Amino acid sequence: MKRRDLILAAAGAALWSSTGRGQQASRIVGVLGIGSQDAVRANFAPAKTRMAEVGFIEGQNLAIEYRAADYQQDRLPGMAGDLVQRRVAALVAFSGPAVSAAKAATTSIPIIFFTGFDPSASGFVNSLNRPGGNVTGVSILTPELNFKRLELLHELVPAAKTIAFLYTRTGITSEDTSHKSVQQAAEALGVKMLLFSVSNPIDLDESFARAEGAGAGALIVNSDALFQNNRQKVIALAAHHKLPAMYSIAEYVADGGLISYGTNYTDAYRQVGEFVVRVLKGDKPENLPVQQVTKIELVINAKTAKSLGLTVPLALLGRADEVIE
Repeated sequence: MKRRDLILAAAGAALWSSTGRGQQASRIVGVLGIGSQDAVRANFAPAKTRMAEVGFIEGQNLAIEYRAADYQQDRLPGMAGDLVQRRVAALVAFSGPAVSAAKAATTSIPIIFFTGFDPSASGFVNSLNRPGGNVTGVSILTPELNFKRLELLHELVPAAKTIAFLYTRTGITSEDTSHKSVQQAAEALGVKMLLFSVSNPIDLDESFARAEGAGAGALIVNSDALFQNNRQKVIALAAHHKLPAMYSIAEYVADGGLISYGTNYTDAYRQVGEFVVRVLKGDKPENLPVQQVTKIELVINAKTAKSLGLTVPLALLGRADEVIE
């Protein structure tokens, strides 16, 4: 009898363990992005790694549902609604338009964002310290950094009296104010800034051609997902048109771009993972202040500068966090 009881107990324990794993696996995280499926997965990878480090492992106690709009912004609301129907435990939104779509789709499911838009001015949260509602996340200082990018590019290419600014129009509330501020900053430096909106990767060739045709002597590439996810093409077009270009992350420069000033995105994406872990453990987004990424890197590719006939000022080299020879 004792042997039979032992067998029954073992069988019961195995059943309980299997059921427990099944219940844990039902924890679903939705990931919504404006770009391609591959890009959305790549962006979330550092967050997923961080989550695995603290025990949330895909295929064991976690499932991840990815939705990618392939740069068709009007698809985002439907995708956000689909993730809500899937009863995800948390919804990660990459890019301002994805945040807006997610916020419109649910007021109860925790939303964790990664955005370069001002979260307060854009209406994503009530304030950075007290987000309120079901939304919080990680913010990079895009408007502020664009001012500095303009100054650094002007220092590197002082002969450029016209600078093109490539961005993606999203309709986010704070967008126009930010762009007007950058134009005003350019005027203060005696530089004319031309804005070119790019909504799809196939428009990149035309946008670069238009920038060169308008007399741009240099350009700034905004931190929008479209450019980040197609950086090889962006770098190649800048080289083809011989346009000195300022970028938002060091990966551009490592791949042959001229200069970057911005956030370490891998670290920032890991912070997204921290937020997801906290809400999965029961923390409320309204009690989690938005994290602003303040660590900024200046990286210069000296080889690319030489190919463009540019001499990098010693003062600029001295301020660089990394110089690629």
